[in-house]
Amino acid sequence: MPDFLIYQESKPLLFTQVNFWIFFAIIIIFYQVLYQRLTLRSVFLMLTSLYFYYLSSGWLFSLLIFSTIVDYYIGNAIYNSNNQKFRTRMVALSVTINLSVLAYFKYAYFFTDSMNQFLGMNWQVTDWLGLTINSIFGTQINTSRIILPVGISFYTFQTISYSVDIYRKKLTPVKNIFDFAFFVSFFPQLVAGPIVRASDFIPQIYTHYRLSQQEFGRAIYLIMVGLFKKMFISDYVSINYVDRIFENPEAYSGFQNLMGVYGYTIQIYCDFSGYTDIAIGIALLLGFRLPLNFNSPYKAFNITDFWRRWHISLSSWLRDYLYISMGGNRKGKLKTYLFLMITMLLGGLWHGAHGRFILWGLMHGVALAIHKIWMEFFPPKKSEKRKITFGNLLAGFLTFHFVCLCWIYFRAQATPIYTTGMDVAHEILFRILTDFRVDLIWTSLIEYQKVYSVILLGFVLHWLPYNFKTWLSETFIELPDLSKAIALIFLVLVIYQVVNSEIQPFIYFQF
Repeated sequence: MPDFLIYQESKPLLFTQVNFWIFFAIIIIFYQVLYQRLTLRSVFLMLTSLYFYYLSSGWLFSLLIFSTIVDYYIGNAIYNSNNQKFRTRMVALSVTINLSVLAYFKYAYFFTDSMNQFLGMNWQVTDWLGLTINSIFGTQINTSRIILPVGISFYTFQTISYSVDIYRKKLTPVKNIFDFAFFVSFFPQLVAGPIVRASDFIPQIYTHYRLSQQEFGRAIYLIMVGLFKKMFISDYVSINYVDRIFENPEAYSGFQNLMGVYGYTIQIYCDFSGYTDIAIGIALLLGFRLPLNFNSPYKAFNITDFWRRWHISLSSWLRDYLYISMGGNRKGKLKTYLFLMITMLLGGLWHGAHGRFILWGLMHGVALAIHKIWMEFFPPKKSEKRKITFGNLLAGFLTFHFVCLCWIYFRAQATPIYTTGMDVAHEILFRILTDFRVDLIWTSLIEYQKVYSVILLGFVLHWLPYNFKTWLSETFIELPDLSKAIALIFLVLVIYQVVNSEIQPFIYFQF
């Protein structure tokens, strides 16, 4: 069997690979025949999605099937019962099973290392799934370490939302397990979001295909924008500058470290929002509408506004299924602030079992609580909330740089030179604060002019007025199909000029 038809750990299937677009073209060819037959459509997209996930994660796609089976039958049990205690136990069972699987694969090393240090033990982590698959199928899966399944954090939250929404009587179950498997595994958003709620997606399963000329143009536009963000801006900035700064910040001046922080700030936005743009565009071509996940987050005037714009599907999920479930703002001000901080701390832990992620989440949680307190004493006038005033510009400047500060801890990780990510983060801050080297700024600008230009381009495009962006997208949508094709070919040629020979994985694949 050709290599590109089987899973390769070193080459998972990505939106930025030619192989993916061949894969998608084949899907579209078959889709033309069966897209109007709802059941057949669901089964076809379910099978292709599972195959896509196999090409991204290998045998770990069995976990996706396990979660699908568990939550399908638990969802039916919740819906068919009038016993409140039983319903509560079932939804608790769903949450427990899903989070236990997530915790095992994502936090096993963290918990084991912590317990070994605390108790002086020498426990070792065992890959029980790999051992089981090897014993059943005679495979040769490496069981010496646990591999984090791609996208497990995303589809775990989706399956939990299904059980909880049925429990809250906001949703009726799907008609059969194939429809549910299709919802869980839908490949455009499977491995890095957006996190799609059952109440938003499942009704679309039973809706006949529709795609207007305007929506077709928008889908192509989103795919092009996503590829440009990811491959032209994010990958270029990462490979040629940001990675070098975070590998050895001591080798660079404070100014160069600061530019590295700015570089990562635009890199992670273009990487993650670029993936989301491509996912939304591909889903739209297949007749499904995914929610907006980014809305110019670096335009935010305060930290609360930032989280209304950044990774919207995650922040709204945490709000509706965690923050509100704890009590939200219904149990007094002090508990409201505490719930905010706990929610964001757990949001940080969701990204990974590292102290730097926990600190990142806690910093945002504290900032959200402080902003909420500030708003109680100094509520803004409605007429001035979005106006470009000096006060708003200053608030936006401070918010942006606080977010940049938090990104340092988010990105920093151990290197051959630094034993922990915290050491890297603190070295970067130390260089910025004590070794800025104003006299070398011009030299740096000349030496890294291409990289700095791309960083600047990324921020300029991000901060363009909303009306201009709308006009640009609408203008593209109205172009004849031939003109769209020429624009797409031109974009591919431009990207080809800067793309690295080694395809860079999307940052959020590791979460």
